[in-house]
Amino acid sequence: MTHILQLDASARPGLAGTDEHGSLSRRLTHRFVTGWQARHPEAIVTHRDVGGSPPSFIDRRWIQAAFTPPERQEPWMAEVLSESDRLIDELTAADVLVIGAPLYNFGMPAALKAWVDLVVRMGRTVDYDPSRPDDPFTPLLADRPRHAVVLSSRGGAGFDPGGELAHMNHLEPGLATVLEFIGITRIHRVAIEHQEEGGESLAASIAAAERQVDALIGRLQARRQASHEPALTS
Repeated sequence: MTHILQLDASARPGLAGTDEHGSLSRRLTHRFVTGWQARHPEAIVTHRDVGGSPPSFIDRRWIQAAFTPPERQEPWMAEVLSESDRLIDELTAADVLVIGAPLYNFGMPAALKAWVDLVVRMGRTVDYDPSRPDDPFTPLLADRPRHAVVLSSRGGAGFDPGGELAHMNHLEPGLATVLEFIGITRIHRVAIEHQEEGGESLAASIAAAERQVDALIGRLQARRQASHEPALTS
């Protein structure tokens, strides 16, 4: 069965169109997960609301613990790294990572960046070998195919690749860099734009994004059935 990890990073707790001041990115993640489950109800879903309960920021003690070899770690270091271990375990178990992330000031929300900093960790999700200076990093989550679905929302428009504001979008490109670095290379993206403008432009963007989400579910599930990807049989 498929294991989905749903990450919601919006500071807005509800769903746009259902709750007052609800989140558009949460609306998309909800649609993806419920749409997947409607076709495959046996799917396992782990929901991590980093927008509502932000992960800890890394600090001096975390860095010291994370970069101390296991055989030299002191007892206190296990507690310092326990949150990172939980988040990495969730990510490692997932076949499909679904990230709902609004574009905040041209980048990812701070809560999502905190999650990134806790899951990109030497010895857990990436290894480093200084004896190979031309290619020193080994992504540890490349052990099996995993998919990442980035569902975003934006106040303006033109942030997609090729758009007039694409050079100012550091959300999806930043996430792609991080995910590929640790071994998740099958990345899919859908976005809603025109949130600040509202009206018909926003309504049309929502409708288009929801169609894309529905089509993406179909493509990923068809790919699983056709190729029997081991990533989708955890």
